[in-house]
Amino acid sequence: MSSSQIAVLGAIAGLTIYLGLPIGRLRAPAPRLKAGLNAVAIGILLFLLWDVLAHAWEPIDQALAAKHWGTTLGNGVVLAVSLGIGLLGLVYYDRWAARRREARASIGPGAAATGDPALGPRTKSAAAGLAAMIATGIGLHNFAEGLAIGNSAASGEMSLAVLLIIGFALHNATEGFGIVAPLAAAGERPSWKSLALLGLIGGGPTFIGTLVGQRFVSDTLSVAFLGLAAGSILYVVIELLAVARRAGLKELTTWCILLGLLAGFATDAIVTAAGA
Repeated sequence: MSSSQIAVLGAIAGLTIYLGLPIGRLRAPAPRLKAGLNAVAIGILLFLLWDVLAHAWEPIDQALAAKHWGTTLGNGVVLAVSLGIGLLGLVYYDRWAARRREARASIGPGAAATGDPALGPRTKSAAAGLAAMIATGIGLHNFAEGLAIGNSAASGEMSLAVLLIIGFALHNATEGFGIVAPLAAAGERPSWKSLALLGLIGGGPTFIGTLVGQRFVSDTLSVAFLGLAAGSILYVVIELLAVARRAGLKELTTWCILLGLLAGFATDAIVTAAGA
């Protein structure tokens, strides 16, 4: 299989994220449905957090077992720093975005609707901003997945590369639900253009990672992007848990979190069962 064919398959693996995005176009979903979607997203993201950290720790664990102390320390520092940047970076970004929303509200509804030159274009809603954060975190994760696909192809392990593509494609199909969950929970109906952009942010990096991975093999680079992804996903999970608590539907939320977790493990099981 040629490099271009692997790249095309990597793009397909990323773009399956669009399969779950149209649910964000639901008109006025019922409160229980909104709470359920939010909880399913939490479950999927909790699985992704575990999956990302497990893959990030793997090269560090291997270096420890081989007593390669320099590699262990180097990749460990990279993981710690990238995890902190992914988590704390979104905290400070969210604080900055909140100040912008407050400033826009203080100058009146007319300016908020048309935009003020001093403040820039219309500020996104909190739900839209959270959806963008989820897409960004998933995009970082998918870049690392693309690296794995490209590295496998570059090493001549074509069957493994194809199996990874299949598994990641299934993962991305479920991740689309996680991206639009905050919008559904807030009763906001995104435009098709917005969904297309969110899908590109979340799924496009799989293709880019595949291209990079075929030409450049680096455990440290993979650890760095996985750490950034883990930090951003953890931040989003904290935010979605706050939304779930406000909904007050504890039993429904718990069942749907379990459903999201099981969906994540089920899609991952395909690759594992195939020996990849």
